Amino acid sequence: MKIAMANDHAGTALKKAIKEYLESEGHEVKDFGTYDEQSCDLSDFVYPAAKAVATGECERGIFVDGVGYGSAMIANKLRGIFAVVCQDPFCAQLARQHNDSNVLCLGGKIIGGAIAMEIVKTWMHTDPLTAEKYQRRIKKVQEIDKQCCVLPDKDA
Repeated sequence: MKIAMANDHAGTALKKAIKEYLESEGHEVKDFGTYDEQSCDLSDFVYPAAKAVATGECERGIFVDGVGYGSAMIANKLRGIFAVVCQDPFCAQLARQHNDSNVLCLGGKIIGGAIAMEIVKTWMHTDPLTAEKYQRRIKKVQEIDKQCCVLPDKDA
């Protein structure tokens, strides 16, 4: 699977560890930066990474900032992005099972490396539930997404 990754200065170390794990699992990672801990603007990195997921260049995204919410707010502006913030593996499991999320956002200042890796492992290895009620709910959110979110221009 091709995974888009992005971070700000607060997420650099955690992103590097997650990237190594994903690559060890055989995934291709497209790293949109940043690559150091110099203060930067999150949107400069998350927006292009989210766009890669929204346009189908990447299948999923994992974004790391200080708390996770900034990444989710930016990413969820784009049509086709269903970004979630998870702070434990149980939330990661439900975010995939019940909502078919395609972007995981983590807070590098909030959770440590060990719990973050468990969240990533759970999120990556959990499939959406196929029961009719879950699929119906997912489709309703997808319809709202089509009506309200911006479709990114692949060339912009």
